[in-house]
Amino acid sequence: MLAHPPPKWLKPLAWVALIWNLCGVIAFALQMLMTPEVISKMPIDQQAAYSNIPVWSTIAFAIAVFGGTLGSALLLAKKSFALPVFTVSLMAILIQQYYNFIVINSVEIMGSSAVFMPLFVVVIAILLLCVSFKGKQQGWLYAN
Repeated sequence: MLAHPPPKWLKPLAWVALIWNLCGVIAFALQMLMTPEVISKMPIDQQAAYSNIPVWSTIAFAIAVFGGTLGSALLLAKKSFALPVFTVSLMAILIQQYYNFIVINSVEIMGSSAVFMPLFVVVIAILLLCVSFKGKQQGWLYAN
């Protein structure tokens, strides 16, 4: 039993978050399925970036998108375990963005347009973390 009924916006938000994170899973799958032929059609600097992605960055990407998807499903089910799952997902996003912005300097490779989507991803992850925190705090989410 929930301590307080959740606000009416929680369920639509959770559905949108789930769809958003499933799009992230698709992006991950597309990156994993990228063939050398596809990579060879990119500009030279992008070829190097895609050909040399370290395993730790790929693992961070996977944890970020699958964690976000699981967290969204848990939020939809009103489970408080969404909070630690979103926390791990956000940490993985930040690790992945460390690779993108510090290690390979994606802005230099792809221009300023490389900033918008990663920034948007981080902002959404923080918002979902805040919603799950508030939901747990307000009793909208429950433990079992």
